[in-house]
Amino acid sequence: MTQLEAARLGIATEEMKLCADKEGVTPEVIRRGVEEGSIVVIRNNLHNSIVPLAVGRGLRTKINANIGTSQDHADVALELKKVEACAASGADALMDLSTGGDIRSIRQAIMKASPMAVGTVPIYSAAANAMNRRKSIMEMTADDLFQAIEENGEDGVDFITVHCGVTRESVGRIEAQGRLLGIVSRGGSITARWMDYNDSENPLYAQYDRLLEIARRYDMVLSLGDGLRPGCLADATDRGQVQELIVLGELCRRARMQDVQVMIEGPGHVPYYQIEANISLQKSLCEGAPFYVLGPLPTDIAPGYDHITAAIGGALAGAAGADFLCYVTPSEHLRLPNLEDVHEGIMASRIAAHIADIAKGYPGAMEKDALMAKHRSEFNWEGQIELSIDPGRSRSWLERSESAKEEGCTMCGEFCAIKLGKKDAHRQ
Repeated sequence: MTQLEAARLGIATEEMKLCADKEGVTPEVIRRGVEEGSIVVIRNNLHNSIVPLAVGRGLRTKINANIGTSQDHADVALELKKVEACAASGADALMDLSTGGDIRSIRQAIMKASPMAVGTVPIYSAAANAMNRRKSIMEMTADDLFQAIEENGEDGVDFITVHCGVTRESVGRIEAQGRLLGIVSRGGSITARWMDYNDSENPLYAQYDRLLEIARRYDMVLSLGDGLRPGCLADATDRGQVQELIVLGELCRRARMQDVQVMIEGPGHVPYYQIEANISLQKSLCEGAPFYVLGPLPTDIAPGYDHITAAIGGALAGAAGADFLCYVTPSEHLRLPNLEDVHEGIMASRIAAHIADIAKGYPGAMEKDALMAKHRSEFNWEGQIELSIDPGRSRSWLERSESAKEEGCTMCGEFCAIKLGKKDAHRQ
């Protein structure tokens, strides 16, 4: 029985109860959200070593971190260190986006090491296998793709990105309108090229019921991917992106009818003034399904600082109703992220998520900031460190202060406004 099937029968599962306890809500809140599709409970029914993750309306805004090998750099040991970094930095989930090396064994190693929910993009392994066996991605068959999805389910993967909305019609709209940067999603690009080469419809769309059957078997959450997402501001909210979203809304309803949980992936590069509209459009077309966004990034000209760009966009997206933020690292658009990049990306996204939670009125979010203010008024440095997003960095920077043992901050000295205020109060 899937989580959605149980919810429809009025059953609050053990997974729902665990999620409720983490969120500080009743199991009924989770059950009702799963039933209506505004919440997903993420955990493959074979992946019992992790605590399930709830994502959706009324819950804390969650963070995902991407890791994985490339054809040029397939260091499994490094990726396992990234898993540790994700957990230590406070990510809620991670995705293995490996495209190089023995992808299945890498995935299995990551699954074993991860204390959090794990997602994948099965078309990567299907395409890599096709290249190894047939020397061409274009010779990948529909059976190859569905076999890869089945293997992900068998390995315990909790959620999968599937580019079901990349159809001949939606790609045709992009071609008719024109784009500055074309298709920037790897999975979307592979699918579009495969359709053109084979003169066939996307198997994930044409054989969608086959996908639903596999997802239902393992209770894998389908993350309906934005394969036609804009890769630059100039391409944002164009006909191809919107057409894909319309298709995803239809597929979302079909999945729910088969007791399969769904979330929707959203755009990457979007002008600041269009972010709220994109969130509203998704929530309307996809009937309130959880929205999983990459960033968004509201400018294209900040390579090396794209984690900051994404945090700006993510805060607004989260405040507008996005439920799940995919991190962006400083190395985005430049290279494969290292351990420091992973940490920086997660911290930036966590800041954005917290800002969003304050805006959405999530219980306890504003209270943390009030407590930080209290600690500052009392010069309680240890309390400030413990409450901070990144205690390690806070402590390290404080310890660089020459007066750390006495007062801590060296910014103002005797001109500290808080100290002066207290002295004035004392004289009165």
